[in-house]
Amino acid sequence: MHRTPCEYMMWNGIPAIRKELAEVLIKEFGLSQREAAEKLGLTPAAICQYLSKKRAKSDTFDKTIIQEISISAQRIMKNDGTDAIIETCRICQLVQKKQIVPIDL
Repeated sequence: MHRTPCEYMMWNGIPAIRKELAEVLIKEFGLSQREAAEKLGLTPAAICQYLSKKRAKSDTFDKTIIQEISISAQRIMKNDGTDAIIETCRICQLVQKKQIVPIDL
């Protein structure tokens, strides 16, 4: 059975995006795991699993997407009305457009 692009992104792409966002928020902005979880609307346990590589595939994205994730993290930190959901959707669309994540069609 073939998966739709959105289904693939739900199971693989979005966790990878969240993992990268969490890493940027913690490493570049000095947030704690709890603070990063609050900013992303996730649980601290999810952040812990992302950082310990128990959740989400590593090295999924190219430099362009990693740069866009950094931009998204900056927007989330500025809290200028841009929240994590909007930024996650933006990155998801970029990933699908660039066809970085393999999709079984």
